[in-house]
Amino acid sequence: MIAPEGWPFVLIPMCLGIVCIVLGWDIPGWALVGFGLFGLYFFRDPARTCDAPPNVACSPADGRIIAVDDAPDDLAARGLPRRVSIFMSVFDVHVNRAPLAGRLADYVYNPGRKISAFKEKASLENEQNLSVWETPWGLLAFKQIAGLIARRIVFDHEPGDTVARGDRVGLIRYGSRVDLFLPESAEILVKPDDRVRAGETPIARFPVPEAG
Repeated sequence: MIAPEGWPFVLIPMCLGIVCIVLGWDIPGWALVGFGLFGLYFFRDPARTCDAPPNVACSPADGRIIAVDDAPDDLAARGLPRRVSIFMSVFDVHVNRAPLAGRLADYVYNPGRKISAFKEKASLENEQNLSVWETPWGLLAFKQIAGLIARRIVFDHEPGDTVARGDRVGLIRYGSRVDLFLPESAEILVKPDDRVRAGETPIARFPVPEAG
């Protein structure tokens, strides 16, 4: 399955490439066809299932954990003092998914800059959006952060929308990063250098409220 946003990046270069080849311009023609084939790979959108209990947040992104640390002061002030950062290379699936079932409470977009997603200041200065979600087990938030060559962040929802865990929430074109923000009570289940898959890998466990 291909993410709908990817089809222009597949069909346009492939069609132009075929035209170039027919006209005898083989080198640019095959280069364009190759770019279109890479688009098929990059914009893939595989089905995912998280088999963990409902209070377990699954990863919002494919990639590698690059940090488990403290959240910026503004997120800590909202009761989300812990951060898990995931780096997505151009070879990872770039569709992002909801970590838990919940309702979108807030969403803020910042056009920002284009700094390498590995760098810490990318979390503050790059093109990004922040979505804050109310779930049955507490608040969580995550940032979709554009990387050095990313062109655009796509986000599918508006405040008030509800999602199931693992539902698609958007994507980021080309190299990028996702930061997940969690309350102090959440038990983080990953560590730096772990590989994770969106909508599938357990990343944090929320406490279940006591019956009463």
